[in-house]
Amino acid sequence: MVVLPVEVTAPHPDAAPPRPLAAEPAPQRSAALPRPAHPATVPLAESAPRHRPCHPLRRFLPPALALLLAAPVLAAAHQARSTPFGDHITVHARVAHEARPSLRTTRDAVEAYDAETGRPRWSYAREGRRPLAVVPARGEAIALWDDGLVTDTARDDGGTVRWHRALPGVSPWLADHGGNGVLRPLGARMLAVVTPQRIAAYRIADGDLRWVLPARRGCEFAPARAVRLGTALLIAQPCPAGDAAGSWTGEIIAVDDLGRITPDRTPLGNERHSAGHPKAEKVVARPR
Repeated sequence: MVVLPVEVTAPHPDAAPPRPLAAEPAPQRSAALPRPAHPATVPLAESAPRHRPCHPLRRFLPPALALLLAAPVLAAAHQARSTPFGDHITVHARVAHEARPSLRTTRDAVEAYDAETGRPRWSYAREGRRPLAVVPARGEAIALWDDGLVTDTARDDGGTVRWHRALPGVSPWLADHGGNGVLRPLGARMLAVVTPQRIAAYRIADGDLRWVLPARRGCEFAPARAVRLGTALLIAQPCPAGDAAGSWTGEIIAVDDLGRITPDRTPLGNERHSAGHPKAEKVVARPR
């Protein structure tokens, strides 16, 4: 490696010392020019509302359109809603002749049919229920169902179910014994519903409860053991053996549309008015 000599010139003794470099002044903003400010938001001039003449039909047009659009939905909801008591009536044929149809029960419906041809005219079913008995009365078809409901349907055309009446606490008994003898017409205006604990009479026209006759304590009515004798209905009321209050005459009860038949009785129903009973009204009979 070769080292070259460097010549250094010494400063002259009379020379002034070097001045330090002055710092470069920072640029200053001109005082005459103001800082740029954010431009002020100038509100837009609101246009004056224009009053246009409104046609009267325009006010009703939106509600009318909404109603038209909702009509199919409302109709579908009406079709889908459950019917009271699960009623379903099917009219098979509308026949315009005088002969009233005969009545029968099938596995799951009450059916009216033409006695000559056997063709069904209408059928009446209830969801999940089975009819136990049906009887004709006053141009109606009165049916008893396995849940203890009694119904009245127009016999000629089956157009409507006129009334429903529930029998309390009889469903277990009906499941074991069926509906034989439970429905007993009392003339053209009254229907007797015979169960072990009571006899209840309903007015056929509207299903109004007219009177109730309870069974004697310790005894029960036997719906299947009844017979008509003129306007009276004789019903067996068997009592336990050894019943001191019971006798063979006490085990037969006679009733008609006004209640139990006894000498000098006060009618339990209010269908008949006479000088002897001017204030006959609906009551509940005492056990006898």
